[in-house]
Amino acid sequence: MKLTKLSLLGAVSAVALTFVAGTNLATADGHKIKPIKMRWASDHSGPPHPAAIAEVFFAEQVEKKIPGSKVQIYWAKSLYNVPKGTQALTKGNLEMMTGQFGKTSSVEPLANTIVGAGKLTTPGAIQGLDGTKTFAQLKKVFNDKHGITLFGSGHLSMYMGAGAVKSRLLVPSDFAGKKIRSMGPAENALLGSLGANATTMSFGDVPPALQTGVIDGLLTSLGGFNATKEQAPYFTVAGINGIVGDYYWMGASNKWWSKLSKKQQSALADIIVNDFIPFQKAINFCNDKRLVDKYKVTDKSKAGIYVMNPTEAAVLQKAEGGATNNWIKTKVDATGAKMVDQFTAEAKALVAANPMGSSALEKTDCTAFAADFAKYAKGTALHKKKARK
Repeated sequence: MKLTKLSLLGAVSAVALTFVAGTNLATADGHKIKPIKMRWASDHSGPPHPAAIAEVFFAEQVEKKIPGSKVQIYWAKSLYNVPKGTQALTKGNLEMMTGQFGKTSSVEPLANTIVGAGKLTTPGAIQGLDGTKTFAQLKKVFNDKHGITLFGSGHLSMYMGAGAVKSRLLVPSDFAGKKIRSMGPAENALLGSLGANATTMSFGDVPPALQTGVIDGLLTSLGGFNATKEQAPYFTVAGINGIVGDYYWMGASNKWWSKLSKKQQSALADIIVNDFIPFQKAINFCNDKRLVDKYKVTDKSKAGIYVMNPTEAAVLQKAEGGATNNWIKTKVDATGAKMVDQFTAEAKALVAANPMGSSALEKTDCTAFAADFAKYAKGTALHKKKARK
């Protein structure tokens, strides 16, 4: 049975925390909940980016269910980048943030322990991330060391891939000697193992770099392909997370959270866990699906999105040979090294237990998000009713 937009809010998320709240959050126990004023920071761009649409949805739910509340959303590092935002949460200078794990590693090296290619390679396995022992350890570290509560994880795109200007990147020899844009050091290890010259570069600099020949290709999400398909039309996906995974954490400042009343905390936690996180995962999944459906090709010589079969993807995974894990271990202590191996084993078990087609996420009725995609496809970068800074 397909999941509708309403039913997925209760069925998609696999989070460790559960909260019980009434449908009328504003009058729980017969008492009104005091409005909440807060800011939310993200490093990704605003709508039509699906993660940004989810954050607008979060703001709408807070302002609807707790009347008088105001949520200001800051996209594209307009308030903080991920490392600075993490520090701001610790100090209580920011309320909530969407933070990419790899980008958090400069502040907390252990955040890198769950990154890497070819680990969570099915939607069901990705859904199981929050239930792993490694994620629980990271939650404790964020809470105890940084004063941040992690409510759960999300993903930017399950189909992170490699785009190229002149010809498709399929096997290690295609990468050899090429200048490839990377998102960060962990991805540099992968590219190095394939013989490529990795160049860490923010996405805003990528289109002109491709156009002028500064780089020959890039690692990015399907959304990134959509933005650079004119400059790098040959996009290759090595299955789900075959090239790189892109996981985000949703966290709140403990200093700010402790100042909220119990009723405010309960109401907001209910929205985060039972509304926002499932919505974020589902709309990102559906964004992947609609782009693959639109641009997928089976002829490798043609421009578009080519999805490798398992045999083809295994060639890249073999060439990677654990390079990413080895690099991460050089950046963490003995506990972190154990977490790297632990998560690799947990990911393998999750994939075995959640084969392709078995996840509720894969049964999402993506037509439920058609209006959301259409609304922001017109170039509306801000919410129509209220400006989101």
